[in-house]
Amino acid sequence: MRLPLLASAAVTLLCLAPALHAQEAPSPGGPPPPSDARPQQIEGLDTQTLKVNVNLVNLYFSVRDKNGFITNLHKDDCSIYENKDLQKTKNFTQEKNLPLTIGILLDTSGSQMNVLPMEQQAGAEFLKDVLTPKDEAFLISFDINVDLLADYTNSPRELKRAIEKATINTGAGTGSVTGNGNPRGTLLYDAVSLAAHDKLRQEAGRKVLIMLTDGGDQGSQETLKTATEAAQKANAIIYVILIADRGGFGNFGFSGAGDMDRLARDTGGRVINVGDNGKKLEDAFNQIQDELRTQYLASYTPTNAKADGTFRTINITCQAGQKVQTRKGYYAMADSPDND
Repeated sequence: MRLPLLASAAVTLLCLAPALHAQEAPSPGGPPPPSDARPQQIEGLDTQTLKVNVNLVNLYFSVRDKNGFITNLHKDDCSIYENKDLQKTKNFTQEKNLPLTIGILLDTSGSQMNVLPMEQQAGAEFLKDVLTPKDEAFLISFDINVDLLADYTNSPRELKRAIEKATINTGAGTGSVTGNGNPRGTLLYDAVSLAAHDKLRQEAGRKVLIMLTDGGDQGSQETLKTATEAAQKANAIIYVILIADRGGFGNFGFSGAGDMDRLARDTGGRVINVGDNGKKLEDAFNQIQDELRTQYLASYTPTNAKADGTFRTINITCQAGQKVQTRKGYYAMADSPDND
């Protein structure tokens, strides 16, 4: 299914499939609601007012030292700062069992020609290992188009079938879908923005985008800045696995590595460079899986309660010698998924 990047409404209709059913299962043993039933509201309770007043900011993060990930921290071991002001931590738990939503973004441009088969194998194996019945994943490929290959599902078998259908598209004889006159491109930032805004923003719980790419973007309407903002507003962590046929790069390496590092770090993730090595690719997925299993969730109510749309920087410090990996901040918006 091709997603026209110039028509955002069409993208939403074609690409967006609500997955809140994975987060809100019906009570066991209860009768099925009628098809036209609406959610009941407790008399006298203004749920919208409650949502705004609570205004919790949720932070998912991992902590490591020279020996690996730390899994025994408590609330008093870490401090949270927003715009350099100390915040009072309300909740602090290790969230390895919290439902997980994963988006796999697969670069299918020409530079991936010789590494796509190993990406398909390692990606399918990762999803089989990491997904539990309460988790969901989707798959998007990007080249001169952005394609939804698999919508929300918790079936590793369906995802494996979808990832095996991915093919390289060099765009020969195809005009630009971005309207900029460039006949070829790799719509990396458009793919990130669409995945974050149209797929993840309304989801609850832990949200992760894993992108396999050489890091190069040509022809996107979105930019590094706007793609990063979309991910931050969705509270999505981005991991970038840098991979490509190194023969196509000579000795110059990955041209987009610096931008990918900023994209990942600003959302609480990181870049893992695997070149064209299959073993390193498997190890990269294992590293990501380990991090997802050792994450903490901390929440606080900001001392600055204004929902003014501004970006608030976040810094978490734990014990001496420990490195914290989390997003760089959030946008203070009333409709943000952080304000729960």
